[in-house]
Amino acid sequence: MIKSELIAKLASENPHLTQRDVERVVSVILDSMTEALESGGRVELRGFGAFSVRARPARAGRNPRTGDTVAVKAKRVPFFKSGKELRERLNAL
Repeated sequence: MIKSELIAKLASENPHLTQRDVERVVSVILDSMTEALESGGRVELRGFGAFSVRARPARAGRNPRTGDTVAVKAKRVPFFKSGKELRERLNAL
């Protein structure tokens, strides 16, 4: 599901809201989550999972095409850990 599909689904399930209002709400939620992660915080959605940021150290990588060694800079990457309820629903076949 992509963002536009989520907005369309929420708008169809809530006819009292316009699609533009739903789009604004979704954008505010995602922007707030992004800002929290940018500041080094953590975003936890009970039953769904938790988003956090992990630091990756600088390392020597390899160009797969040429085989040359390449310096890869240190960076911060998003990390998601699924919640217990989500894992249980995914594995309840």
